[in-house]
Amino acid sequence: MSKLTTGALVLYKIRPARITEVSDKISLELEGGKTKRVRDKDVVLLHPGPLSNLNQLSAQQGEVRETWELLEGGATEISEFSELIYGDYTPATAWAAWQLVAEGIYFEGEPGAIRSRPADLVDAEITAREQKAAEEQSWSEFIQRVEQGSIIEEDRKALGEVEQLALNRRTSSRILQALGIQESPVNAHRLLVRTGYWSPNENPYPRRAGIDMTQPEYPVPPLPEEDRRDLTELAAFAIDDEDNQDPDDAISLEGERIWVHVADVAALVNPDSPMDKDARTRGANLYLPDQVVPMLPQAITDQLGLGLQNRSPALSIGFTLSDGGEPQDIEISPTWLKVERISYAAAEQRLQEPPFATLLAKSRLYRKRRMTAGAAFIQLPEVKLKVVDHQVEIHPLPRYESREMITDLMLMAGEAIARYCQENDIPIPYATQAPPDEPTVPEDLAGMYAYRRFFKPTQIKTQPEPHAGLGLSVYTRTTSPLRRYSDLLTHQQLRAHLSGTTPLDIHVISERIAEAEAGSMANRKTERLSNNHWRLIYLRDHPDWQGEAVIVAKDGERASVLIPELGMDAKIRIKSQAGLNDCIRLKPREIDPPDLTCYFRVL
Repeated sequence: MSKLTTGALVLYKIRPARITEVSDKISLELEGGKTKRVRDKDVVLLHPGPLSNLNQLSAQQGEVRETWELLEGGATEISEFSELIYGDYTPATAWAAWQLVAEGIYFEGEPGAIRSRPADLVDAEITAREQKAAEEQSWSEFIQRVEQGSIIEEDRKALGEVEQLALNRRTSSRILQALGIQESPVNAHRLLVRTGYWSPNENPYPRRAGIDMTQPEYPVPPLPEEDRRDLTELAAFAIDDEDNQDPDDAISLEGERIWVHVADVAALVNPDSPMDKDARTRGANLYLPDQVVPMLPQAITDQLGLGLQNRSPALSIGFTLSDGGEPQDIEISPTWLKVERISYAAAEQRLQEPPFATLLAKSRLYRKRRMTAGAAFIQLPEVKLKVVDHQVEIHPLPRYESREMITDLMLMAGEAIARYCQENDIPIPYATQAPPDEPTVPEDLAGMYAYRRFFKPTQIKTQPEPHAGLGLSVYTRTTSPLRRYSDLLTHQQLRAHLSGTTPLDIHVISERIAEAEAGSMANRKTERLSNNHWRLIYLRDHPDWQGEAVIVAKDGERASVLIPELGMDAKIRIKSQAGLNDCIRLKPREIDPPDLTCYFRVL
């Protein structure tokens, strides 16, 4: 090989370069007009030149296959190799010849020692490259279909990667990268809807939270033979929403004694049974607008739901109220009942009749006591969200005094059980809540909206502490064992105590509270996000919707509003002089279900 001289073609790293000066270092002209000074050992000579411009290195046609066969078992250097393939040795043919070596299909080696590759390796390499080219072509066509939103059935498997990102089960997506889309669950959700992989109504939040959406199925044992107090002659009423499917509480009045009857779930769900462990993991029923996922098998509700059978087994809590509205003379007993199921609307029409008139008076006395103790009576607009035949329905909940009466009666039962368990040293989960830093009595919607934010979340503990929001010094949730595990746990402890067996100790109760609360918290978050999702689907499907909103917070031109018709709050910009509790009319201007956002404009 010749010495390095001005005008020579050299290989610098893996690209061609032209020598422009030779001194203590080599001056190079690189592609694109760039220059570089390097040491002579940094370059490899391909042709001595002269080469006046790198643009002269054009593509060449030659005898590649023939040269490969000719060189079998031997070696040559770049000048002879160039002549064998192209019939000439010029800067252009030298560079073209070297590219064949660098390509690595037929040849390998260095400019001074070029060899033919074995036939089996050549065939394997050609096959691999053809396969890679086919895959790249297929990928390109797939990305084009995704970009156009016109996928075919075969594309669905590949889009599973995007679905995993949309469900928060991975953090990256090659598909989103190829489309130049920022990798996030929201963007993945949008893409899946746009391509038709997901329906426009897809609710990702249960799966995103890892919720077990299966229906629990376990063999349900028969009700055990045991002594039960017969209260079938006592009128008992299960009062709830019309569409309620899991009636787990009922009320009665026996003279001055109030009875709160609760489905006796612990009679069939024993601690540490497979049913119990599964319910503990779930924490509670999951209530979504389009479905309900129970924590217990449907057969449990069918057998124990109050009023679903001619005669219902219950765990009944009896007590009287003192003149000050405190539960006293508490007794707990397994019972038999005959329960009449009625709706809040029907009960509202009977509040002046016995026994409802007396129960209403007692609930008012109890409520007065709680109010004096600082209970927060926050009444924000509530709605019932349902999906029926793929259509979203939103119905505002009427403010029935019968509903408030039942709420108070259930709180009485919870307080009575908490006191009973304290007196008898029975470890149970207590519901507690710390007081707000600045207690107040809000009177309007804006005040209630602001005050709600001052309260800390309810906590479930093994030690009794006050529940500030309810105005109670001690309280446990006990009236919903069909749908909330902490209530079931309390029932299991009560049944152990009543039967003379040893209840679970406080450490075990603490562990079970923690496990159940993890599931309950995931459910509550999923329910909140799912409700917001379906509200936006409703607005998207009703493009002409407009409605009334109440301003509940304001900071300059920014305001928070409540939309009673939707049970929804929103942030808006408002330039009028409207103040707190004033009503305005809104209309959506941009709805983005994947991002759970809706921007309104003021009419």
